[in-house]
Amino acid sequence: MSHESTQILLNANEEWAQSVIRDIPDFFAQSATGQSPKVLWIGCSDSRVPESVITASKPGDIFVHRNIANQFHLNDDSALSVLTYAVKVVGVEHVVLVGHTNCGGAAACLKAAEDAAANTGASQPDTPLTRWLSPLIAHVQSLDLSGCSASEALNKVVETNVIMQVDNICKSEPITTAWADPNAKKVTVHGWVYDLSRGRINELVYREA
Repeated sequence: MSHESTQILLNANEEWAQSVIRDIPDFFAQSATGQSPKVLWIGCSDSRVPESVITASKPGDIFVHRNIANQFHLNDDSALSVLTYAVKVVGVEHVVLVGHTNCGGAAACLKAAEDAAANTGASQPDTPLTRWLSPLIAHVQSLDLSGCSASEALNKVVETNVIMQVDNICKSEPITTAWADPNAKKVTVHGWVYDLSRGRINELVYREA
C-alpha cells in the first residue's frame, strides 16, 4: 500500500509549521497554553468545506464538530458533549450550524424519500448511515417538492435542514440553560449555507435569547 498521500500531508505540515514560526515565533508556545475561541462550528464532514480554510482562520479560532449532513440530534451524546463543553467551559459566543450546496448526505435523503414514495412497501436498509440520516429523510418526506427541479429540490433540502438543526440546537440543554441565566455569557445560534460553486457563506437565520 502506498503512503504517498499521507506523506504529502506530513511534508506539508512541516512546511506550514516552519512558515508559522518564521512569521510568529511564539505562536505554538502560546497555542499550547490554552484556547478561547468565540465560535463553535457544527458542519458537514465534506472535504470541500474545511472551516478554517474557508474563513481564513487560525488554529485556536474555531471550536469544531463535523458529521454527515451537519446534523444535530438531541439524543446524540457526541454533538451534545461538544456543545456543552463549548458553551459551558470554552465560553463560545456563537454557535454556527453550517450546511453546504451539493451536499451528498442531503442528496441521499432526497433519493431515499423519492424511492420510498415510489415503493411504499419498501424499507430502508438498516445501516449506520441510514439510521443517522433517518430524521432528515423523514423531514424530506414532509416537504412539498413537486414544483421543484432536481437542483431546486436539493437546495431546499439543504436550507431547511440547516434551519431544522438550528431549531434542535436551540432546544438543547446547554442553550436553553444559557439563555435562561441572566448572568451567563450570551450565545447566538446561526444557520449558514456555504456555496461550493462561489466559495461564499450565506446566513439563513440566527437566534438569540
